[in-house]
Amino acid sequence: MKKFFEALTNVWKIEELKNRILITLGLLLVYRFGAQVTLPGIDATKLGGLATQTDQGIGSILDMFTGGAFSQASVFALGIMPYISASIVVQLMGIAVPYLQKLQKDGESGRKKINQITRWLTIAITLVQGPGYIYNLYRTLPSEAFLLGFNSFSFLFSAVVILVTGTIFAMWLGEKITDKGIGNGISLLIMVGIIARLPQAFLQEFVSTVKQDNGGLVLLVFEIILWLLVIIASILLVMAVRKIPVQYARRTAGGDFEQDMMGGNRQFIPLKLNASGVMPIIFAQAIMFIPAAIAGLSKSEAAQSVTGAFSDMFGFWYNFVFALLIVVFTYFYTAITVPTNKMADDLKRSGGFIPGIRPGIETSDFLDRIMSLITLPGSLFLALIAVFPAVVVNLMGVQQNWGMFFGGTSLLIMVGVAIDTMQQINSYLLNRHYDGLMKSGKNRKAVA
Repeated sequence: MKKFFEALTNVWKIEELKNRILITLGLLLVYRFGAQVTLPGIDATKLGGLATQTDQGIGSILDMFTGGAFSQASVFALGIMPYISASIVVQLMGIAVPYLQKLQKDGESGRKKINQITRWLTIAITLVQGPGYIYNLYRTLPSEAFLLGFNSFSFLFSAVVILVTGTIFAMWLGEKITDKGIGNGISLLIMVGIIARLPQAFLQEFVSTVKQDNGGLVLLVFEIILWLLVIIASILLVMAVRKIPVQYARRTAGGDFEQDMMGGNRQFIPLKLNASGVMPIIFAQAIMFIPAAIAGLSKSEAAQSVTGAFSDMFGFWYNFVFALLIVVFTYFYTAITVPTNKMADDLKRSGGFIPGIRPGIETSDFLDRIMSLITLPGSLFLALIAVFPAVVVNLMGVQQNWGMFFGGTSLLIMVGVAIDTMQQINSYLLNRHYDGLMKSGKNRKAVA
């Protein structure tokens, strides 16, 4: 612990790192301030219906990812989610569209063009989601909440423009954090929005458990310990890798390559247990909206039962299907994001090989087989964490808002972004010959 605090002190000794952290904190503060600004033309004192809608269920998830801006009818009500949706669409289109495949191989110039395509697609998605959000306000809020008049065209037009501008500004903030600050800006915006709801959720659980004597302080302490254990398990899931040993040919004095198992440069290929991150949960969550939406078009009793089953995100059938979809999408997304053929080709071109495996097709098949083997436990573990909030809500009776932090996308995002940010800070410290945040040891001496 002492070394950790010493590392935090060393952070402020590195001028560049200190400035990046301050810029990041400043831009995040701007984003959080904007999340509290209500859309012009709406009475902020009459948002009770919207708050009730986002208190539980699917609305709670939407509100969590926007840091409460959704329930505040804020200028950032759509948050950064349209950009995330656009990024997913562009990534999936890269599999089938030759033009995007070519851009992916063009290095930095191709990446810039893909980013530009993603930005334009973000605007298009926001132009669709903006009117949908305003329509939801019409259905949820009383008519007196609209200061410019109910169903006023001037309010509709200006609100959609502001929502689009808010998303573009949030996207700009995220890119500036990535460029000038520390960590991935878009991910940090999402993480800060999620963390913003944590104090309120914990306070509600504290009142319910301790003040109203629903288990008392002992149960609350047990919940906190369980929550910490789930965080540790999520960290293990994010960081777990299977190391595939790799050996590179050594160049001799005569200029020939010597395939010497004892003398070559030994390294390894890290294959992640969960190479797809939180994307399978996001895909599965999107699919889970469809059955209820289709069944809602019918008035039959069977359709109503389907709507009820798939609208209860803490129900058995919802989570059973949700878990199955996560396992399927984990395999799907891993297959398109871990190019074992390209890895094998790059390894062959660089003069490397896996001991006992021939370079080329055999190496590709070997890597593909290993990925299939480690993806199964990874997908099952991911599915378990995703449905764990429903477990604690139903078995332990915790408040739904507090239960959301026991797993799912929110917890994995917080863990993944926190680890990524700490790794970046750690690299700055180690490059300046200080002890890092994530690894103890003696101070590294500067090289004269």
